[in-house]
Amino acid sequence: MLVVGFPTGALQANCYLIAPGEGEACVIVDPGQDAAEPVAEAIKEHGLTPVAAILTHGHFDHCFAVAPICDGNDIPAWIHPDDRDLLSDPLKGVSAESAAFFGGKLAMREPQEVRELTDQSVLDLAGLSMTVDHTPGHTQGSVTFRCGTQEGGRLLFAGDTLFAGSIGRTDLPGGDVHKMAQSLRTKILTLPDDTVVLPGHGPTTTIGRERVTNPFLAGLEEGSTVPGPLRGL
Repeated sequence: MLVVGFPTGALQANCYLIAPGEGEACVIVDPGQDAAEPVAEAIKEHGLTPVAAILTHGHFDHCFAVAPICDGNDIPAWIHPDDRDLLSDPLKGVSAESAAFFGGKLAMREPQEVRELTDQSVLDLAGLSMTVDHTPGHTQGSVTFRCGTQEGGRLLFAGDTLFAGSIGRTDLPGGDVHKMAQSLRTKILTLPDDTVVLPGHGPTTTIGRERVTNPFLAGLEEGSTVPGPLRGL
């Protein structure tokens, strides 16, 4: 399996391309701000053919380039319906301070073809099988994608639900500390320890490492709630 990842934009959000191998069809995960050029370069370098873009949530740093990338390659974008409105109204998902920084304007639009994700659905894309888990908390429509590798490994594209040593903040519009705790408890901590986590920001990690070292996960398996508002990354 081929996984190519790189940070993009001012907020250094991770974009990933995943494919069965070189010269194969691929899926683009979270093409955010300034992602169009590095995505095109990675496609050319590895001889890939994109078939879809999938979004872990609707914040602009994770989907700013989705319309030009999808429309330019005639492929659909997949997003949870609870975050779909952020594709055309990105400032709805940011703080007042961030909106002011952009002068109250941040132009985005939906791609020509948008498909909606549902909890526990399985996407069969590019010869890969990816399970969708709805993980609200950072946003109402946050999701993660689980995928097995040909070598027998397990991958989790975690978006801004889980990071190495932290979790997604819950104090932005659409955030919910109680839903985040529930998502972490029922959708993240139930995964095997050897699951490799590819987060929306920062370095890769594993579920086992985070279970032991991540302070935001402490006590969740015993049913405690997370103190809020959470201000991870």
